[in-house]
Amino acid sequence: MEIKQPQLGKKISELRKAKGLTQEELVEKCNLNVRTIQRIEAGEVTPRSYTIKALFEALDFQWEADRIVDENQAKPKPIYLYLAFGAGLLYFFLAFYEIGMEYEWIEAGVVNNKPAFTAIKLITGVSYLCFLGGLLALEQYFPNKILKIALWVMIGFNVVLYSLDMLALHSTMLNIQDYYWIKLEAFGLAYAFLGASYLAFKQVKYGLAQVIGALGLIAGILIFSGIGVLFGLLPLTFFEIGQLGLMIYFIQKIGRPSSPDSPAIG
Repeated sequence: MEIKQPQLGKKISELRKAKGLTQEELVEKCNLNVRTIQRIEAGEVTPRSYTIKALFEALDFQWEADRIVDENQAKPKPIYLYLAFGAGLLYFFLAFYEIGMEYEWIEAGVVNNKPAFTAIKLITGVSYLCFLGGLLALEQYFPNKILKIALWVMIGFNVVLYSLDMLALHSTMLNIQDYYWIKLEAFGLAYAFLGASYLAFKQVKYGLAQVIGALGLIAGILIFSGIGVLFGLLPLTFFEIGQLGLMIYFIQKIGRPSSPDSPAIG
């Protein structure tokens, strides 16, 4: 019978308690640290075979290395996550054209090539929503409740504001100047919230999540302020690149055993 997390952690906890040992006493017997024991018993990580051997030997328990299975090994990498990454790349490059054409629209009050602008708007809007959907899907593998809420907020703002843009572009009922500052503040707020949510990933390697989160937070604040919109585009660009990088990092983590010997995602 195979043992996998969280059953492995429960088994170690039961054996430790049956021996009348505290976590601190157990780590002294197998040369580990308390935090490692806590994470193993909580089922947060699957330790490597020599770590399991040291624990079971300290607990006088007979074990077989081939019985330990990480539950993530049974999880394939869903193809839609790669499609979402591709959508994010498409959005990243097309967004430059969209921003430029939107700036001309605001300045002139009219759009010279309405079909082309409409097509770019639709493609960037749909591709960005697909990318955000991919990040939402990753949340089931690497839980982050704050990020989940922030992503839904961003999705909601995009649906509403892109709909307003289409209405203003193809009818006389609305003018973009009527709501442009509201649009900036809404996106600024959403980006600040999204950036702050990445700070919750405490154990992504090299603190990259904190750097990326800080960039999103700074960009969102600058865009929200209105006076710093142009300055906010630089950190926003690096934030979007960082999100793409994190998506690939998360995708590659699916199916790999997470162990105390290598940093895991918090």
